[in-house]
Amino acid sequence: MSAPSITSPAQAVALDAYIKLMRAAESVTARAHTVLGGDLTLTQFGVLEALFHRGPLCAGALAQKILKSAGNLTLVLANLERDGLVARERDPSDARRWIIELTPAGRERIATLFPLVATSLTSEFSRLSPAEQAMLAELCKKLGRAPDTTAEA
Repeated sequence: MSAPSITSPAQAVALDAYIKLMRAAESVTARAHTVLGGDLTLTQFGVLEALFHRGPLCAGALAQKILKSAGNLTLVLANLERDGLVARERDPSDARRWIIELTPAGRERIATLFPLVATSLTSEFSRLSPAEQAMLAELCKKLGRAPDTTAEA
């Protein structure tokens, strides 16, 4: 049985772009992750960063902010709470919702880590000129906001 073949030049270009995008993202992410020292996952860092910059959030809003499912976030929050970095409280206006906030230890941790990660990412992106970085940001934004075409297939 042979593997399916690429049927058009448009498919070849799209697949090539996708592979390069994913390889670049994985490579930059892996190098940025080394700054975290191995004791926080990237998702945990994302939670701490979102709470640091946005303040307390309900779990659903936090999941949307860091692009994770509610199910995945539940375990991440449990681990961060176990480590004393976040606290969860029932929303007084809606007992079905949890409000997540940084503890003093969590605030201290992200305040220390965030500048290190920002410096690391600045170094990673210095391979591109400021104009190229802006163009990349716009292209990624355009691609990320494209309409969902999977339902049409």
